[in-house]
Amino acid sequence: MQRFHFEFIGRKKVWFGISGTIIILGIIAMMLGGLKWGVEFQGGNQFDVKFKKAPTVEAIRTTLATLKLGQSTIQPVGTGNEYLIRSERLSGDTRGQVETALKKAFPVTDISARDIGPGWGQQVTDGAWKALIASMFVLLLYISIRFEFKMAVSAILALFHDGLVVVGIYALVGLLEAKLGLAWIPSEITPNTVAALLTILGFSLYDTIVVFHRIKENAEIIGKRTYSIMVNDSMNQVLMRSINTSLTALIPVFVLLIFGGQTLKDFAFAMFVGLISGAYSSIFIASPILALWKETEPRYIMVREKLARGGKGEAAASSKERTTPTETKGFTPEAPQAGNIITGVTSDEVGMPPPAMTPTPKQKTAAQKAKKKAKKKKRR
Repeated sequence: MQRFHFEFIGRKKVWFGISGTIIILGIIAMMLGGLKWGVEFQGGNQFDVKFKKAPTVEAIRTTLATLKLGQSTIQPVGTGNEYLIRSERLSGDTRGQVETALKKAFPVTDISARDIGPGWGQQVTDGAWKALIASMFVLLLYISIRFEFKMAVSAILALFHDGLVVVGIYALVGLLEAKLGLAWIPSEITPNTVAALLTILGFSLYDTIVVFHRIKENAEIIGKRTYSIMVNDSMNQVLMRSINTSLTALIPVFVLLIFGGQTLKDFAFAMFVGLISGAYSSIFIASPILALWKETEPRYIMVREKLARGGKGEAAASSKERTTPTETKGFTPEAPQAGNIITGVTSDEVGMPPPAMTPTPKQKTAAQKAKKKAKKKKRR
């Protein structure tokens, strides 16, 4: 049973405005250099340093600044006594100077360095793009056959929305990391981020298909409703299911984001942002786009115009009834028809014959007298 009714389609401009603002801010942040690529994509050196007593990130950065490496990425690993330091590609002499400087400044128990080329990250990116394009094509074909082409395009647009939101949030975090102290939030694009992005696209599509399936069922019994009203009713019917599904997926990802290690945080943060965006786009983006597109079809334009004319006619009729007296001279009102106590629907409205009127005691007596007279006449 539907216990609530929210207006989704009627406020579509609000939902589009929220998404548009986030995406535009993300694009601006990308243009300002907020998007940071991990060492796997741009190449460089990575130092794995273990300390007896963990220093602060700022102390390590100050030490590296003497070698003009103050902009290196410094991330704690595990219990906090171990740090990963990622820098631009260095020569052999410079790597030795970094190790020496760290050993002099802090009690280092172990340090290892390795070169990371951009080739591996490029392979991951190329593979991800190929998988994304192939999956989009197959999804477009399948949803068009199983549902319809307009639903398929709306679902794909929602997926692009989710991708832009996730990348934009990463760019915003990278841009505001130093100013707002967001160093604990992952801001680099790593292979884990790419894997999480592909995963959340699947979740978002699943939630969208659940909504579209209900819309398809209700379209067959649309009745005296516009397509937008029918879509809004369908969204209300599956709203609690979408909320419950999203929450059950968000809770473990949130725990992983808070208590997971630095390596897992890259994956967890992208998943967390993507799950929220996917749940949002399924209801507030994909369905309104579908409703707007379908309302341009001649069939639904005629329905909308007919309902608009009918609404005006009903309003005029009700106004006339209010101004016309209910009783005039020589007018005898008809007996009220029996109606359903719960629904208020009369027997004529459902196509059933009206029930027989119950005779009064006087009518019973008159009928009995008439029968007796008829019998006497037959005997004579």
